[in-house]
Amino acid sequence: MFPPRLIKEPLVWRLGQKFRIVTNIRQASVTDEIGIVSLELDGPEDQLQAAIRWLEKLGVSVEPVEINVLES
Repeated sequence: MFPPRLIKEPLVWRLGQKFRIVTNIRQASVTDEIGIVSLELDGPEDQLQAAIRWLEKLGVSVEPVEINVLES
C-alpha cells in the first residue's frame, strides 16, 4: 500500500531501475487517498530483500503473498 504522498511517484519503475529485479503488476487500485498494488517480483533473493527494505523505508506497506495464492 502506498501512502498519499507517494501515489504519483513511479515507484514500480524505480524498483526495476534500482535493483536487479523484474516487476509484474498483477492487480492495482489507486485513488487520491491510497494506492494498493499486487506486485510480483522476480530476481536474486538479496535484491528482492533490498527492494522490499527500500520500499518500507519510503513508507510503503509491504505484505508478502505466496505465489501459489496468486496462481489459483
